[in-house]
Amino acid sequence: MRCVDCVLVGKGQTGNGAKKMKRGFSIVELIIVVAVLGIMAAIVVPQFQSHSTEAKESVAKDSLRILRSAIELYTAQHSGIPPGYTNNDPQTSPSSSNFYNQLTVERRYMSKIPVNPFNNRQDIWMIGNSETFPQDPTGDYGWVYQAATKTIKLDWKGMDKYGIPYFDY
Repeated sequence: MRCVDCVLVGKGQTGNGAKKMKRGFSIVELIIVVAVLGIMAAIVVPQFQSHSTEAKESVAKDSLRILRSAIELYTAQHSGIPPGYTNNDPQTSPSSSNFYNQLTVERRYMSKIPVNPFNNRQDIWMIGNSETFPQDPTGDYGWVYQAATKTIKLDWKGMDKYGIPYFDY
């Protein structure tokens, strides 16, 4: 005999007041499963965060390499004048809009200014010819650039796992 809907009959109960058997997990079993999943997440999440930071560091280094190459190429093709100056006149004050336009118009040197992977910004803090290049980043811009020295750096505080400041990449 096969029982599809098994019925439990308690003491003093007849078949009329019978209760059906319920199948499922007890609260204790659910708590154990949630605890195990929490422990596993605590072990795995830091591993992913570490890889995420390493990926951002790689993107930052590669973006700087691309920017520096574009600056050097532009400078070589414009009689030694780096991008940023109005009408390629180094007597004028450099501007970030000139820098952007000179490198990206017609996609001649690059299709767009890369995004800083740490703060998702691509704007440029332009340092004037007579100004001293800052010693520390602000994190308020994507990049810090001085046309007079052709120096471009990542505007981000902090250090990589080797103790190298991101600003020194």
